[in-house]
Order: sequence, then C-alpha cells, then structure tokens
Amino acid sequence: MARTRPRDQTRRPRRAVSETEKQIIIEACERLIADYLKPRFQPKITPTQFNYPVDIGGAWSGGRYRFFQRYRSGFEDNRGQEFNAPFARLDCIGPDSFDIYWMRATGRWWKVHAGVTLDEAMRLMEMDGLLHPD
Repeated sequence: MARTRPRDQTRRPRRAVSETEKQIIIEACERLIADYLKPRFQPKITPTQFNYPVDIGGAWSGGRYRFFQRYRSGFEDNRGQEFNAPFARLDCIGPDSFDIYWMRATGRWWKVHAGVTLDEAMRLMEMDGLLHPD
C-alpha cells in the first residue's frame, strides 16, 4: 500500500518571486539575524570538545529563506570541520504572504504559522521560542 502525506504536507508548486521582492525578504531576514538572533543567541563563541555553535546565518533558495546555525566540531577526529543546522524557514506563498516552518529533531520541516505577512513573520521569529536556534 502506498504511503500518503497528510493533506497539509503535500507539495504544491512554489510561486515565482521577483528579484525586487526577493531582495526585500533577504534584507528583512538579514536584519533579524544581525539585530536580534546573533546578539541574543550567539553572544560569543565558546569552544568545547563537542560540536559548538559559531554563527547564525541564512540563505535564499527556490522561493524560501532558511535560517541556520553554523556549528564547528570539537571532536578529535574531525576538529574544526563546520556544518549548518537549519532551525526555521520562510516559504513565500503569495504577494507578502508566508508560511513559517520549524525544523523538527526528526529532520522534517513542520509548518507552525500560515499566511502571515513579512512584518508578522519577522515578529513571530522574535516572539515564538520554537523558531529560535538551540
């Protein structure tokens, strides 16, 4: 028997985003990272013998903006190697309309807010603790 996805998790075609719109979204997200996320969740880098956070950033890809925390390995066998761990994502679903997703511990994206404006999305990213980095 074929597995089916829950109705709200089905894939739908992504809306094409104009270059101007894309730049507005990226600037708002980068402002949030610089003004709120980094000062609050990344005040200083504290190396440990395990994986430890070294940066918070974001990237635009295919109509989505992903927020991630960058980690550096402190383990002896791969000391210094770095990797990104995404923690939140904005999907552009219409003109000034976004869905906000949270990265679950299972590695799957989970929709937590739907159909919000860019200003509301930035406010929710600040207020909703689920959308903060670890």
